[in-house]
Amino acid sequence: MHGQIHHVEIYVSHLDKSRSFWTWLLCEKLHYQIYQQWPKGISYKLANTYIVFVQTEEKHLLNVYHRKNTGLNHLAFHAKDRSFIDGLHVELKQKNIPLLYEDKYPYAGGENYYAVFFEDPDRIKVEVVSMI
Repeated sequence: MHGQIHHVEIYVSHLDKSRSFWTWLLCEKLHYQIYQQWPKGISYKLANTYIVFVQTEEKHLLNVYHRKNTGLNHLAFHAKDRSFIDGLHVELKQKNIPLLYEDKYPYAGGENYYAVFFEDPDRIKVEVVSMI
């Protein structure tokens, strides 16, 4: 517990789109639970860690996020096994969620790294991985 991340907070451009995307991924797929909700934000919790998404104030919306700028590059989550990754990959395609490194799926992270990479509504890279 000492040194473990307590929470991560991410500002988003469209809270409703982010809420829909992250509730599907975190709650339906990765077993998080909604932890807190308020008009400008939502958080999801798994064990002792939670992730918070907050609506960016309008005056700051001009600063568009890009993962290659200084700051957060991506969030990576463990998957229980390779079949989970394959099923998630199919669902991501069905939902028209932008996939990354599709030409290298499922080994874009290397030969011992079975993963799917995709983007959230703000183009934050998300990775779900099952270590082989």
